[in-house]
Amino acid sequence: MLALDRWLSADNISLMLSTDNRAELGRILTDIGCYLDDNPPALSLPPSAYTSPELWQLERERIFNRSWMLVAHVDQLAETGDYVAVSIAGERVMVVRGGDGELRAISPICRHRMMPLVETGAGRTDTLTCQYHMWRYGLDGRLRGAPHMAANKDFNPRDCRLPQFAVATWNGLVWVNLDADAEAIGAHLDLANDEFASYRLAEMVQVESWSHEWRANWKLASENGHENYHVLGLHRQTLEPLVPGGGDLDVRQYSPWALRIRVPFTFPLDVKSLQLNEVQKSNLSVLWTFPNSALAAAGERVVWFGFIPLSIDRVQVLGGVLTTPELAADSAATAQTAQFVTAMINDEDRLGLEGVQVGAGSRFAERGHLSPKEQPGMLAFYRNLAEALGGDQTGSG
Repeated sequence: MLALDRWLSADNISLMLSTDNRAELGRILTDIGCYLDDNPPALSLPPSAYTSPELWQLERERIFNRSWMLVAHVDQLAETGDYVAVSIAGERVMVVRGGDGELRAISPICRHRMMPLVETGAGRTDTLTCQYHMWRYGLDGRLRGAPHMAANKDFNPRDCRLPQFAVATWNGLVWVNLDADAEAIGAHLDLANDEFASYRLAEMVQVESWSHEWRANWKLASENGHENYHVLGLHRQTLEPLVPGGGDLDVRQYSPWALRIRVPFTFPLDVKSLQLNEVQKSNLSVLWTFPNSALAAAGERVVWFGFIPLSIDRVQVLGGVLTTPELAADSAATAQTAQFVTAMINDEDRLGLEGVQVGAGSRFAERGHLSPKEQPGMLAFYRNLAEALGGDQTGSG
């Protein structure tokens, strides 16, 4: 079980909770803690887990301040000054390619009067200039100019630098972590090399990308990716013919931070530019990294997702489609890829999850019994959630 008082004291967090709010949070954590049992309940999370402001605060501190987030592919950050900026649970982060060729993750908040230096999204810039008072920073985060500050004898411009975060790449995918001293993400993802090496991820190029905002709690988005049962309803015309919702999931847990889910195709894919075995041709293989990042390998195409939490009921859905250089140069294959994107990335999931978020606020909502078709993935996610909130995971991965 997760002890609320131990959680608060362990992280030295002082939350002004009313007696009722403390009791409600305690009930939520107790329910989540049950997923650590040898025989966890085959039930969904309590509805309040998607609406509780107190749980959201714990998630910000315990999960999002120390977890790796998948935010880009290196093709988006190829040139000096290319950047991707996101907001992780309210904390702005910018990943930028420096003049020395290195990727850096920095806080794009001016050290003078706290104005963001760039908007969230992607772009290219030579310097980071605050439009409030025109303070200017280099792509390494160091202060390059501060108008009319020489007379302030207490200010030393050499000591002024934008805070740095952890950044890492793995097979062309770019990750950030608000904990600058976080455990390397590659140590966990490398455990999947034996199953994903044949896809030549490091050689793949990005041919499509997107950024959407959904009105749903981040956990709903992660749950949705840990099961295929919902394809029966949400994707009857798009995905059901390819990856039926009635198929059995095969789940392999590599570590508390990384797991693989296999979903059987209706028929094996025809693959020409990769040397895949029959299992890989016959299954969608999804590599999940807790809490909210995934890549889904389907033959010669791989889709990556980053479900970045914005607020308690908002999530930014980042992603892209990767394929082999051979297919990227083939116009007919590019058209097929566009069709693949339409099937995989559309409004069906958004509409479904936004509906569930509304339902979670009902006074009459309750925990649902999980189908055997969704239990393997969902219970694995819930177990990792319980471990993260309980403080058993240290650093990140």
